[in-house]
Amino acid sequence: MAKIQKNGKGLAYFFRRTAAVCGVLALTVSALAGCGAKQSAQTQQVASAGAQTAAEQTQPDVPAEQTSEAAGTVDAAMEANEERAAMVENDGAHSFLTGEPSDPEEVEKRPLAVMLNNREEGCPQYGIGEASIVYEAPVEGRISRLMGLFEDYGALDRIGYIRSSRDYFVYCALEYDAIYAHFGQATPYVGELLNSDRVDNISGAVAGIDHPATNTFLRTSDRKAPNNVCIDVEGLKKDIDRFGYSQTYHDTHRAKFAFAADGEEAENAGATEASVLYPGGKENNLENGYSLVEARFEYNEEDGKYYRYQYGGPQIDERTGEQLAYDNVIFQYCYGEVRDENDYLAFELHGDKGMKVQVFTGGKMTEGTWSRYSDNDPAYYVNAEGDPIELNQGKTWICLIWDKYADDVVIE
Repeated sequence: MAKIQKNGKGLAYFFRRTAAVCGVLALTVSALAGCGAKQSAQTQQVASAGAQTAAEQTQPDVPAEQTSEAAGTVDAAMEANEERAAMVENDGAHSFLTGEPSDPEEVEKRPLAVMLNNREEGCPQYGIGEASIVYEAPVEGRISRLMGLFEDYGALDRIGYIRSSRDYFVYCALEYDAIYAHFGQATPYVGELLNSDRVDNISGAVAGIDHPATNTFLRTSDRKAPNNVCIDVEGLKKDIDRFGYSQTYHDTHRAKFAFAADGEEAENAGATEASVLYPGGKENNLENGYSLVEARFEYNEEDGKYYRYQYGGPQIDERTGEQLAYDNVIFQYCYGEVRDENDYLAFELHGDKGMKVQVFTGGKMTEGTWSRYSDNDPAYYVNAEGDPIELNQGKTWICLIWDKYADDVVIE
């Protein structure tokens, strides 16, 4: 049984390489270019940040591959991309992240992936409501951290509050060909990846970062470090230009989602009613990463959105004071493991092993499996027959669920 390499790239990178034989898909698919009241904040430029360290440990054996239960997954993934391309060509340009009609030039712009604090003292986040997609995953201490994917980030003055990188979030950002922004890192496990040419990285001047972004980050004066770092959007633009990062999608970019057509609702065979979602269960003392933040989503039939709650109340955007709400919620189950005595975690985000996915849209749940073949491919979601699971147009929240704690999840 193979061992995880001790090179700082982590479990997800190992599985990406072992799954590379499936990378032929990339050559055949069409490429398409809560918390609290609103606060005011004064900002000052961040000059530097303290170094972060973590002991690198030998990784445990990886369990044997599971047989995929989703027949025809590869064909279904290809079909989803082809249908997405046809939608753009025949019905006008649509956002790759939300499926909504958009200006063709805006559609071609790469999104910005931003690591966001989700500690209670780091909430509410500023500008998070503008993210088209939010990822949530467990981190050390068994709380969750967020990553927002922003399309029209140029319309914001700032985004906050920024925290450090974990490699599994980077691999999620690569699904969208996103520019990746963070402040800090778990150096042994993600440093080499961030400094490679595989990631267009925007980072503060922290230990292990070869080329820091000197204009991007600010600190607010009304919160204590490390919960007060923001992105100054004008400074961010300067750094993107300075690094020469492309602001439009690369040829390797693939469409991830199958969205309902304009004016229509998603239709998924076999969907069941699901109105209240607890990714970490109803108890608040479990170790799954969601329990301690008391995460849940409640479906509102009147507007067809799932409203987000955590820490005993609505989760809001500090910028607007409004509660976060999403048209789709996805629970993506992953194999995970503990890396070291600091409780740094790893999650497997590549391969085709029949891992479960639950997609919630329109007050209903569709169960299926997910698969992903390389860094330049997204994770595709298909039902038991291998057909793409359809989403409603709009914003999506994705929870990475550690399969060890799958039984903690509660759906009502």
